[in-house]
Amino acid sequence: MSENPARTLRSLVLGVTLAVVAAQPAFAQSVLRDSETEALFRDISKPLIEGAKLDPKSVNIVLVNDPEINAFVATGQTVYIHSGLLVAADNVNQVQGVIAHELGHVAGGHSIRIYEGQAIATKISLLSLLLGAAAMAAGAGEAGMGVIAAGQQAAMGNLFAFSRSQESSADLAGASYLAKAGVSGKGSLEFFKKLQNQEYRLAIARTDDYASTHPLNTDRIQTLEQIYKKDPAWAKPIDPALEARFERVKAKLIGYVDPKRAAVLYPESNQSVPAHYARAYAYHLGAYPDKAAQESEALLKIAPNDPFFLELKGQILLEGGKPREALPALRQAVAKAPDKPMIAALLGHALVATEDPKNFPEAKQVLRQAIARDNDNPDAWYQLGIVYDHDGDAPRAALATAERNNLIGENKLALASAKMAMNGLKAGTPDYLRAQDIAMVSEAALKKDKKKKK
Repeated sequence: MSENPARTLRSLVLGVTLAVVAAQPAFAQSVLRDSETEALFRDISKPLIEGAKLDPKSVNIVLVNDPEINAFVATGQTVYIHSGLLVAADNVNQVQGVIAHELGHVAGGHSIRIYEGQAIATKISLLSLLLGAAAMAAGAGEAGMGVIAAGQQAAMGNLFAFSRSQESSADLAGASYLAKAGVSGKGSLEFFKKLQNQEYRLAIARTDDYASTHPLNTDRIQTLEQIYKKDPAWAKPIDPALEARFERVKAKLIGYVDPKRAAVLYPESNQSVPAHYARAYAYHLGAYPDKAAQESEALLKIAPNDPFFLELKGQILLEGGKPREALPALRQAVAKAPDKPMIAALLGHALVATEDPKNFPEAKQVLRQAIARDNDNPDAWYQLGIVYDHDGDAPRAALATAERNNLIGENKLALASAKMAMNGLKAGTPDYLRAQDIAMVSEAALKKDKKKKK
């Protein structure tokens, strides 16, 4: 039975395309936002960002909900850290080591340069496909297939070598950022050893460096160890205040993403702050409101004015159907942390949820202030839309709805809401221009999706 050369060519082109795409990092399912976590990320990364000669205001460290132990840079100056990595880290120094490495990718522009490697790999693949198809068409089927297979192997090898070079470069850059920040490289080495142990468990061949997208961990450890041990910060202990904050953030994350595991790691016999934190979230998500409330009260007994403990109490009451009872704790939390817009947005949500018209003016003020500081909060826009609708301000209710839909990727709804807002807003005003921007962006995204489907 003979094979159609054209059909084979099409299949192999598709295979190469998929292989190249698979080599790129994939976004996790969702972003996890939390004021306390983001504050910790900001504080532990700032000296590293400055060491990389980047602007701390332009670099973002984002937590994504994914159990894999991973971190990556996709585009721009954003470092994405998987929840699985934060859970697996033993201390804050290890997380700093990961961030330093990823900043090496940011400073090196690797998220853009990876396409250079892909372009070279694609050219090699396409050339081998054309030569192979020509040989097959001439009757030399086996020879043609051999040319194609060799070309694909060479293309992927070229891409992987390009990636390995970037990883090595990020390692060295990250080490320099840690040194400039006066942060020990011990955490970086510890985390690489953790990954190395994973390699052993997965039985990954440690002698074949050619087929690996990253330098093998053994090689990386040996290279970095020589650099880190010469640095004056090598013996510097971990900042106990940062470590305490890390333990809190890690505990609340485990309670949120894996309540069952939280119950095992933080049994009720453990009366530490991280344990109360983990159990509070685990009980809340597990629909044990009384137990969740007890844990939040235990935290407030330890630190009555802690804004994050107050936020937790308010969140448990609000999401438990008691928005009015949540108001005192959330108002106090906002007063203690006026620079945390997500806490303010939660207060705005609670005020709206009371369905008391007397609370709506305060809700509008709180939500507008929250959005002025952080306009990437879909729920804040949703609540503000409710307030505008309650006030009879249909155009701004539509604009708030457009903002929300734009943030969550609902381009069709965003376009419709933006057009509705423009119909009721005065042309040339800031709100009108914002609605116009959303309409243009949403329309362009819809046209792009339509082309992809064709």
